Amino acid sequence: MKKIRRAVFPAAGLGTRFLPATKAQPKEMLPLVDKPIIQYAVEEAIASGLDNLIIITGRGKNAIEDHFDISYELEKILEARGKSDLLSLVRAVSEMVHIAYVRQKEALGLGHAIFIARDLVNEEPFAVLLGDDVIVADPPCIRQMIDIYERHGTSVVALMEVPVEETRRYGIIKGRQLPEGDGRLFEVLDMVEKPKVEDAPSNLAIIGRYILTPEIFEALEATEKGSGGEIQLTDGLRRLLSSQRILAYKFQGKRHDAGDKLGFLQATIEFALQNRELGPAFRAYLKSLDLNK
Repeated sequence: MKKIRRAVFPAAGLGTRFLPATKAQPKEMLPLVDKPIIQYAVEEAIASGLDNLIIITGRGKNAIEDHFDISYELEKILEARGKSDLLSLVRAVSEMVHIAYVRQKEALGLGHAIFIARDLVNEEPFAVLLGDDVIVADPPCIRQMIDIYERHGTSVVALMEVPVEETRRYGIIKGRQLPEGDGRLFEVLDMVEKPKVEDAPSNLAIIGRYILTPEIFEALEATEKGSGGEIQLTDGLRRLLSSQRILAYKFQGKRHDAGDKLGFLQATIEFALQNRELGPAFRAYLKSLDLNK
């Protein structure tokens, strides 16, 4: 069994739910307190032992590359002004890990974004992390899933339970609970992308963490455009299911949907309250608000 070393971060989406804020700024670079959204996912991958990261970008996404690159001018200014604490923060970002970039020329969906990383993945199993899903977990969510892969040697998708009325927003699985894994591990029997409520096979939703074997690329290559005129990863996984076992894991931790305006605001509040520097003053401010107005 090959060890998982690589992580893919699809970041080529248009960010239409955050317009006009994302007209000239990548959604992935919107700040969640003091870090851009995508940095949380990158830090999760690094904390999980992944050392070769691939970010899928698109038109107007240069800010992502600039963020993780060395900024000589900024570092020189901070050093000259004696701001060693800020200099350390800036250098820590650029020194995190090796990152390669691939450009998705057309916004043809998540499945297509992952497919174009094929050459860089180099026929090895790999992780996929969607920056929209900011997950607080110990151990990190993707590390939990790598552990499942290392025991079973097959693809794994992350699960969470959602209200039945929200199943139309997710890929939903039909699964069989396995005796191991404390009730958190399922064998996937089928899956469907954004079903109508009455057609949903369960309320177990796939969220933005995946461990995929390289066979996914052949499945995606044979997958036709589906929901929204895009190549959906869920459709590719369903095709893969015909030839390979897929497991689903209900991860331990809390997921924030930072790709949704309300979810982004909720995550901002919770992360701000947990911030050592800002937390006490922000908590006092929230208590002072009159929420009945």
